[in-house]
Amino acid sequence: MPATVHGRRLLATGAIAALIAAGMTSAVTTPAHAAGPYNYAEALQKSLWFYEAQQAGPKPSWNRVGWRGNAAVNDGSDVGLDLTGGWFDAGDHVKFGFPMASATTMLAWGGVEYRSAYQSSGQLTHLLNNLRFVNDYFIKAHPSANVLYGQVGNGNADHAWWGPAEVMKMARPAYKIDASCGGTDLAAETAAAMAASSMVFRPTDSAYADRLVTHATQLYAFADSVRKKYHECITDAQSFYQSWSGFNDELVWGALWLHRATGQASYLDKAKAYYANLGTEPQSTTRSYKWTHDWDDKSYGSYVLMAKLTGEQQYIDDVNRWLDYWTVGVNGARIAYSPGGQAWLQQWGSLRYSANTAWIALVYSDWITDTTRKARYHDFGARQIDYILGSNPNNRSYMIGFGTNPPKNPHHRTAHGSWTDSLTNPVDSRHVLYGALVGGPGAANDSYTDDRNNYQANEVATDYNAGLTSALVRMYAEYGGTALANFPAAETPDDAEMYIEAGVNATGPTFTEMKATVYNKSAWPARALTNGSFRYYFTLDGSTTPSQITLSSAYNQCSAPTGPTQVSGNVYYVTISCAGQVIAPAGQSDWRREVQFRIASSGTWDPTNDWSYQVTVGRNAKMTLFDGATKVWGDAPSTTPDTTPPTAPGTPVASAISSTGATLTWAASTDAAGSGLAGYDVYREAGTTDVLAGTATTTSFALTGLTASTSYTYYVVARDGAGNKTASAPVTFTTSPTSIDNTPPTTPGTPVASAITATGATLTWTASTDAGGSGLAGYDVYREAGTTDVLVGSPTTASFALTGLTASTSYTYYVVARDGAGNRSTASAPVTFSTTGTGTANCDVAYTSSQWPGGFTAYITITNTGTTTINGWTLVYTYLAGGQAVGQGWAATWSQSGLTVTATALEYNRTIAPGTSIQIGHNGSWTTANPEPNAFTLNGSACTVS
Repeated sequence: MPATVHGRRLLATGAIAALIAAGMTSAVTTPAHAAGPYNYAEALQKSLWFYEAQQAGPKPSWNRVGWRGNAAVNDGSDVGLDLTGGWFDAGDHVKFGFPMASATTMLAWGGVEYRSAYQSSGQLTHLLNNLRFVNDYFIKAHPSANVLYGQVGNGNADHAWWGPAEVMKMARPAYKIDASCGGTDLAAETAAAMAASSMVFRPTDSAYADRLVTHATQLYAFADSVRKKYHECITDAQSFYQSWSGFNDELVWGALWLHRATGQASYLDKAKAYYANLGTEPQSTTRSYKWTHDWDDKSYGSYVLMAKLTGEQQYIDDVNRWLDYWTVGVNGARIAYSPGGQAWLQQWGSLRYSANTAWIALVYSDWITDTTRKARYHDFGARQIDYILGSNPNNRSYMIGFGTNPPKNPHHRTAHGSWTDSLTNPVDSRHVLYGALVGGPGAANDSYTDDRNNYQANEVATDYNAGLTSALVRMYAEYGGTALANFPAAETPDDAEMYIEAGVNATGPTFTEMKATVYNKSAWPARALTNGSFRYYFTLDGSTTPSQITLSSAYNQCSAPTGPTQVSGNVYYVTISCAGQVIAPAGQSDWRREVQFRIASSGTWDPTNDWSYQVTVGRNAKMTLFDGATKVWGDAPSTTPDTTPPTAPGTPVASAISSTGATLTWAASTDAAGSGLAGYDVYREAGTTDVLAGTATTTSFALTGLTASTSYTYYVVARDGAGNKTASAPVTFTTSPTSIDNTPPTTPGTPVASAITATGATLTWTASTDAGGSGLAGYDVYREAGTTDVLVGSPTTASFALTGLTASTSYTYYVVARDGAGNRSTASAPVTFSTTGTGTANCDVAYTSSQWPGGFTAYITITNTGTTTINGWTLVYTYLAGGQAVGQGWAATWSQSGLTVTATALEYNRTIAPGTSIQIGHNGSWTTANPEPNAFTLNGSACTVS
């Protein structure tokens, strides 16, 4: 490994001065060499900001995340408690207490060791704010001595939905441990978090520190007396945060932090006694050293605290062995290193392990006096943090919003900001999740792709950032930096957050029926529209009175229209209330409401001069949308009458002239009088009475149905919302003469047969093209049948479904293309295939799957229900929804054509004895739906489905 990183020389032997021993905090002497290549104060600032993006419950006034709002404000209501607050775990919205407490301990540890660096960097207030926020939640979650709520939200229900936290719609049950069913690991870790946090608050708020110590003491006693792994009682956590390492590590860890927080020797005695129960390497009495400190296993941080608190050699040896394994190796074995220098432990969130180990290595290097190891561990920690910030072969930062080319699409629901419950819509995340550490490379090869769908590499989590944040304050203490002023910059919404689309649904001489849809894609912050209403403005023509207006609704997802209500003069509006509807950016059916309403008149009726009138469905900024009494979209008409016409449109230009049509375009008109430009009327001159050819809201119009070799004259009239009009100069052109098409289409591609059954199949082919002018009209599909081939169908698209075939029969088909002039192409090459057999095979198929937004895993069990061995097999089935696709599979050779999936046996499982089963499976993806297939064939014959 090189001796320098971007010009910063790593710590040489003896470069850090002796520690300040008082209070067991760490001291760093600024080295003589230049500062590092990164602004560590900025990185620290952003890493802390990330925790504010994870906040649940009522949003505190000091929260700096402009696109977050109140969320999960009813947590605990199912058990009669206020369990609001705390942190959402990751890119989801479950509050998992075990990793939350672990992250809190790691954050507080940095504040304990390097409080002065937090102070000088300007980040101490933010650290205290975030620690108080999460500890206030722990206090709520610990309503009595032997009760601790360790989870809010059901993992599977939460993960099945993809949307912003502020508009969650699923139930959020609370789960607890208590004296009847405990959770030693959870209670002891929460005790550690509160004890460590108390040390950070002690200098400025001793009363709050005392309160935290009281809870920590009770929780540790609970943990020590009711021994059990917490996931055995909070069983929903088992699929997400199972306590693999057990609870002995938390008993040591919690005792150590209570000893530090209280000074009571009894806790150190407990830590020493329980230390003997910590894990060892397999078939060995040597303490574990081939993993690292994480949300589950606290052994490694315990090694360091025991060494620092006692100075005893056995603990020093355990730390040295562990950190040597991560640096120079132990007994010929070492952690895997990527070519670019990442110490790589595991594929899921690999950088968190690098960051956690780097943090503890830096803390330990500030304490030890062994000059060789001091430099070794310091340099390791600095390199790992710099790798995260950009010193890697990809020359990219893995902290969002920091450095060069950082990730932009983390696996994070609220930062993504989908309004349709879709991981892929929108394509780009709508918010910058500053400071969040992504999972990083999935192997020890520095390879990484910024892909939201890859949650192992791109999810973020509170435990990912905890060790990193503490490491960054340590790096700042040595190398300095300056926090950004006015951080964060306010985000600008990417689009209107709430709006109306509207257009004519039906029209007649006495009425106009409009189709209007209210949309809510809010994300600054996301919020539900529960008291919405909108208005459509129109003009009473001639002597028509309000009593002559009748309102009705043909289709309505809100309420019936009411009114009319006068604006001024003869301008009125209709109101449609959506009060009581929850219109929220929470799913396909949640983010919009449609209303089709009709305004009819028994008097004069001319909709073209109505303020809100719009022919083509699209955004209508002349309808107004309200949230309660607050207007959130659109403009109402002015109360001052508009008598000024628009400017004249430009002289039309005729282009794309053919024998039957042309396109007119013109320079746009403007309207400055207040009613706004409403659209254009296109007229054809025809003697004394000109003919209205059509209307347009844009500056182009397609003419059709013209006669060849004929002269035409057209002009355009602009009109505004008040009915004022101005005409353009005319344009004259002559249509082209009729042309004769003698050119046949190109030859269709060779048909491909798929979805083959005993009685049918589907043919698809590469489409033909036609350059002769008459256009491609369709195809004729023929079956070869001796000397006279049989026409079986004439589709207009490049596919055809064959039906009525005979089982176990060979067929040959080909395709001929034809154009509008009757020209026919040469025939395609033929395709030959055989239909499958009939009857039910001696087999049974069971198909099960587990899914998440956009992806799934399928498990398929094939059972031989017959009396003879199956020697070699091919399984075929068809998915039922467009977008279902096979990904990586196992135990078979997999292929897919259209929606039809084929799995073929491998050598080791090609035989299936009577009464036995084999299991195969694959990962997959889906878009709109993921139904399970309901029919399977094995070697061409149907199986039963269980």
